[in-house]
Amino acid sequence: MTVHESVASPGCGCDRRDMLPSLISIDEALARIAAHAAPAGQTGTVALDSAVGRVLARPVRSRSMAPAFDNAAMDGYAVATSALRGPGPWLLQVVARVPAGQPATTSVAGAVAARIFTGAPIPAGADAVVMQEDVVRDGEVIHLSRRPAPGLNIRPAGSDMAKGATVLDKGHRLGPGEIAACAAAGAGFLQVQRRLRVALLVTGDEVRHAGDARKPAQIWDVNTPMLTASLAAAGVEIVASAHGGDDPSGLVSQLSGMAARADLVITTGGISVGEEDHVKPALAALGGEILFSGVAIKPGKPVSFGRIGKASWLGLPGNPLAAFVTWQIFGIALIRGLSGEVAHARTRRHVVTATELRRKPGRCELRPATIAGFDAHGREIVRFEDATHSARVGRLPLADGLVFLPADAESLPIGALVEFQPFCRS
Repeated sequence: MTVHESVASPGCGCDRRDMLPSLISIDEALARIAAHAAPAGQTGTVALDSAVGRVLARPVRSRSMAPAFDNAAMDGYAVATSALRGPGPWLLQVVARVPAGQPATTSVAGAVAARIFTGAPIPAGADAVVMQEDVVRDGEVIHLSRRPAPGLNIRPAGSDMAKGATVLDKGHRLGPGEIAACAAAGAGFLQVQRRLRVALLVTGDEVRHAGDARKPAQIWDVNTPMLTASLAAAGVEIVASAHGGDDPSGLVSQLSGMAARADLVITTGGISVGEEDHVKPALAALGGEILFSGVAIKPGKPVSFGRIGKASWLGLPGNPLAAFVTWQIFGIALIRGLSGEVAHARTRRHVVTATELRRKPGRCELRPATIAGFDAHGREIVRFEDATHSARVGRLPLADGLVFLPADAESLPIGALVEFQPFCRS
């Protein structure tokens, strides 16, 4: 029997057993966000070609059937199958030509055919379209050797949408597929939720703009560009973006101004319990409410959520990987709730580990992971780093999502079943 020593790691002591009861679970944190994240309720009308990324405030219903008429699914010849007597082959006179966008004015009710093109209306009397590769044409006569089935290569009217049918309900975020459905429904204008207004405050005296000159104890700012990119992909309006120093009165002033302008204020750093962590005291000075502070997650334990006046507040850790992970789990859920977006289906799925794992138990650990293929049973295999480092983001471009390592698991064998959540990149 192999005996493993308990995994112990130096550091902040975040996994001490006596600290864990004060932390809530990931699911409890998400439930509190869902309970308190309500949309502003203001709506507006936008043209369809300007609606991508917006959230519907009213359902979209089809203005007519789609397609609006029976039409050809490919280029060929429209025929009446009932007129094809005997075993064939059949010789049919071509009596009409029907291009797309033109009405069919000639009936095809006997042993005749109409040349027809994709999308063109089916002539009266015809109930099949024979693709042009299956006929031989000789002048104005076609030779047909195989009997087509009724309905062949015809798109029936209303087969995609019935008139008045609900194509999209309110709460859907409009991407390319949703835009296509709205266009097919004849919806040239849409009623949408007002774009969410977000303010971003990245704190820390040590932080400097990426690429700027730094003093020995200073670092480049990762969180501002990372979160700005994430917010742009989420389709929100960034009304303010600023750097805040480790100055209590200055933070009070900045948070007050941002909360007056935004639906959501996001901060990074300054939310732990150290002497230089000033964000939560600033929130308290403004009469803010903290709905949770501290989640049993690694990295990102200090992540917090609350309100400053009418604005929601999301406090992310200062370490870049911790900020990125907690944004993916909590930030995106909060944006969706405040935008009025309908609850998404659970995106986590089960995968298997590529290697054996040893870790310190205590909190659910989320590690960036890469899909590495499939095992013999067709299950996805993930690879990830041997340890979590909350300040390291150099390997994020290689990751496909986050793997959830159970809080109570000290070891996992090769092929262990774990949860995986892909990154939200839009």
